Amino acid sequence: MPESWSLRPATQTDGVFLGDMVVEAANWRAGAPRPRHEILADPDHGRYLAGWMRPGDVGFVAVAGPELIGAAWYRTLPRTDPGFGYVGTGVPELIIGVKALWRSHGVGRTLLRRLCEAARAEGRARICLSVERGNFAQVLYRSEGFAVTRSGFGRDTMIKRMS
Repeated sequence: MPESWSLRPATQTDGVFLGDMVVEAANWRAGAPRPRHEILADPDHGRYLAGWMRPGDVGFVAVAGPELIGAAWYRTLPRTDPGFGYVGTGVPELIIGVKALWRSHGVGRTLLRRLCEAARAEGRARICLSVERGNFAQVLYRSEGFAVTRSGFGRDTMIKRMS
């Protein structure tokens, strides 16, 4: 594993890798992972990728040498096709995924901070996400200022105010 890594803005050509990161995020539990094609065929996950990169989509990719190791991005979803963490019109929902080997090395935290900086620079008042209960990422989100605003079946919606 290389000792250093960096971030770069996500581009339109990163769509396939973002799909990989949706799969990483969906398969956070130890045990039998769900197949990639099953996750990406599910409209609940596909909405985070469909038409990438459309106006309003913002993201960053973590890179170690030639290897893509993680990504975080947000998109503003319409009320008619809300995501897991939808809280309202104009509030972007973030998605983050990091390859298992790179977890606990600061990649996720750095991606999350950079994405929040971008949201703040765009003038966003809030950013939201959804996380399954028991996912170790909840600790990261809380430590970065996200708070649970709604609890659903097995998952929580969290919001961070950008002010």
